[in-house]
Amino acid sequence: MLDEYNVSIRRRKRKTASIYIERDGAVTVMVPEKMDDACVNEILKQNEYKIHKYQAKRILLNETAVKREPVNGQSFLYLGRNYYLQYSDKVDRIRFQGRNFLAPVQFKNRLSYAFKEFYRDKGKDFLSPRVRKYAEIMGVCPEEVCVLDLKNRWASCSIKKPKVNFHWKIMMAPASVIEYLIVHELAHFKYKRHDRKFWNEVDKILPSYQKQVEWLKEFGASLDL
Repeated sequence: MLDEYNVSIRRRKRKTASIYIERDGAVTVMVPEKMDDACVNEILKQNEYKIHKYQAKRILLNETAVKREPVNGQSFLYLGRNYYLQYSDKVDRIRFQGRNFLAPVQFKNRLSYAFKEFYRDKGKDFLSPRVRKYAEIMGVCPEEVCVLDLKNRWASCSIKKPKVNFHWKIMMAPASVIEYLIVHELAHFKYKRHDRKFWNEVDKILPSYQKQVEWLKEFGASLDL
């Protein structure tokens, strides 16, 4: 059952079970500490159709992902808009010029690394004031904003630290999508689980948040190098 997927089981102090499917297809089952394997397998069996359906959709989306090449004229995203790559011997890092990304000629063989640095740097400037804005509205107090490579997550947070983390890839998405991710993570400072109270909190701040959720489902695979 579900042998073709990477399924991991995590036992925690909780009353109910939840299934999470990461963007790479990995399946995580969060269950109460004392739940035995037989019960976990039954939960997976009951949700097998939903998991297969989601995985099929994920594979289809990944097949339509944009394959970007390090050549002049190739489009790269920033805040939901396409900009076109042009190599130049007049810059020492990736910069904007009109609708173009200018990149140093010597970066051609490590363009992905250069773009990751660009998105990280832009992310710090873009995200921090918006996190402060929404944190004040929501009455929460994150102390740090980080832009990292989060592998299969768009964002995460730590309540104990407290801080919020964002994948550098989200800087390719429209600003409205990024703001949804900010509000989503800040809502976790009040409500740990994705329950009714959590989504009510998100809806209170961003009534149109479901549009951003759907955008990520449909176009998330394009946010890559």
